This record gives sequence, structure tokens and C-alpha cells, in this order.
Amino acid sequence: MLEIIKSGGWLMLPILLCSVAVIAIFIERLWTLNERKIAPRALLGEVWTSLKSNQLTTEKIRELRDSSPLGRIFAAGLSNSKHGREVMKDSIEEAASQVVHDLERFLNVLGTIAAVAPLIGLLGTVVGMIQVFTAIMLEGTGNAGVLAGGISQALITTAAGLSVAIPALMAHRYFQRRVDSIVVTMEQEAVKLVDALHSDRRVEAA
Repeated sequence: MLEIIKSGGWLMLPILLCSVAVIAIFIERLWTLNERKIAPRALLGEVWTSLKSNQLTTEKIRELRDSSPLGRIFAAGLSNSKHGREVMKDSIEEAASQVVHDLERFLNVLGTIAAVAPLIGLLGTVVGMIQVFTAIMLEGTGNAGVLAGGISQALITTAAGLSVAIPALMAHRYFQRRVDSIVVTMEQEAVKLVDALHSDRRVEAA
């Protein structure tokens, strides 16, 4: 494996760095984007129970804010619930935008790597072919070792770039879909909370 990497030339270094970044981001996002931790199913029911029993104090709201991303959204809405439905909704939307921004952390990096890695591989192909034609011009076609080295570099960098880009693209799509699903869940829970406080509809405890 080390010999193959060496054969790919200096352009293998950025490709290897991209592969390390993809693995690190994948593990971090897989751990972080846990829907049970981000939007606990029972949280809405617990908040509603506290509201009905008049136990939702400032301290409780602070604990709710620190408990989870969904709790942060609920806390923002509850802190402004006395100012009317629209103010409460605006507070929830502002908090939600910050939460979504955190959920999408590093996803742009994955998308960038998926787009750039094949281009680095293509650059390696071009560099390898330049070496091949330069060797032909200087030494003719008799030096098979030089020709094989240039062609090998061209093929290895292309394969390496694609090997990094394909998993990066798949991971980007997977996590983007996961974020979208979590966002929909949080929106539904937030709407239930708003309706419970500012309409005749009753929240269903999870």
C-alpha cells in the first residue's frame, strides 16, 4: 500500500488528508446526529406536565435549555410565551436556526471534499501524462520504466481521488437527509407546544 501511495506522487498527500478528514467527520457526525439526544420523544410531554402543574420556573427553563437542542428551542419559546403567539414563534424560529446551523456543521466540508477530490485526482492524471510525453520527447519510447511510472501516477491519483470522493458524497447525502428528518421532527414538536399555549388544541404527551 505504501508503495502505491509513493507511486502516486506528491498529489497523493492532499488526497490522503481529504480521506482522513472524511473519516473524522463521518465518525463525529454519526455520534452527534443522534435523534434521541437531539429531539427526545418524551420532552414535550414533560414540558406540558410542568406547565399544567405550574412548576416551569426560570430554573427549569434554564435546565431545559441545556438538556438538548430541542430543549433549547422549547426554552426560547417558553421564555417569550407571555408576549403572544407571534413573538413566541419568532423566538422559536431564531433558536431553531441556530440549532440547524449546529446540526449542519462540517457537512459543507464533506460536500467540498466530494467535489475537490476527483479534481485532485484528475490533476494527478494530467501531471502523470505530462511526465510520460516529456520522457518520450527526451528519450523516445525505449525507456519503459519512465513511461510506466508516469502512467502509473496518472491512474493511481485518479483512482485515489474517486475512492475518497464517492464515500464523501454518500456521507454528505446521508447526513443531510438525517438533518432534514430531525428538523421536521423538531418543527412538529415546536408547533404542538405553541398550539398548546395559544389555542384550544391540547398537546399529546409523547
